Amino acid sequence: MTNHNLINHPFTTVRDVLRYATSRFNEAKLVFGHGNNNALDEAAYLILHTLHLPLDNLDIYLEAHLLPVEIANILQVIERRTAERIPAAYITNEAWLSTYPFYVDERVIIPRSYIAELIPSYFSPWVKNPDQITDILELCTGSGCLPIMLADAFPNAHVDAVDISTDALAVAKRNVDTYELQDRITLHESDIYSAVPDKKYQLIISNPPYVNSASMARLPQEYLHEPQIALGGGKDGMDLVRTIIAGAKSRLTHDGILMIEIGHERKFAEEAFPELEFTWVSTSAGDDMVFLLTADQLP
Repeated sequence: MTNHNLINHPFTTVRDVLRYATSRFNEAKLVFGHGNNNALDEAAYLILHTLHLPLDNLDIYLEAHLLPVEIANILQVIERRTAERIPAAYITNEAWLSTYPFYVDERVIIPRSYIAELIPSYFSPWVKNPDQITDILELCTGSGCLPIMLADAFPNAHVDAVDISTDALAVAKRNVDTYELQDRITLHESDIYSAVPDKKYQLIISNPPYVNSASMARLPQEYLHEPQIALGGGKDGMDLVRTIIAGAKSRLTHDGILMIEIGHERKFAEEAFPELEFTWVSTSAGDDMVFLLTADQLP
């Protein structure tokens, strides 16, 4: 391995370390899928975060001269990302979903969700009146990001957020507390519906573990830092989806909606539920990442 010793790097500006980091990330063939999708954006994010600078103002700082201690800190971060292949979010303890920052660490999967794109439009046209939504159930909550966004979008809703992992719920509590939504979001340790309150919900939302076992066996090293329980969905990826669909009708209002994110597993979803008429919701990644079922369509 190349010896990337600080003494051999006469860097002075942000531009210098940005170029170096981008080269290192490309040389190491890092995998990006936890927020950024290329080496330059990842390098810029890590450098700006390490320097405690605004993340949206890179250009005005490019020629800024750095102190030796700042360069040393940046190089240490670059080396961790490269040598250990740790996702950037675990290095910074920060992940962004839409315009919302969240605390994350290796107890939770790094937030990434196409459902998050649909929340600002209140799941239109399926939700007619957002102000009339009073009860939402969110399953497999992880870091608590989706319930926070849901509570923000639906001002009259209470959100019950569920996870089987006590570690994940500890991180979710930290985020709920940061956003001061303790009165609007209740966290439940529950294996899907096992400890969910006995009530009816207008919306049941979930981004569950859905990666099929063949894909799990081929995951890049970056993804192995994440809790595998939050990724793996069994042989066809549909183990938890089956449980969610099976129990949804009895927990939805008569006009309620179930929405589930299943990533690249549309083929497996349609094979697992040939009798169901999924509505595939358009997202930035296409029309096969998120499906919707109304209460009257559920078994």
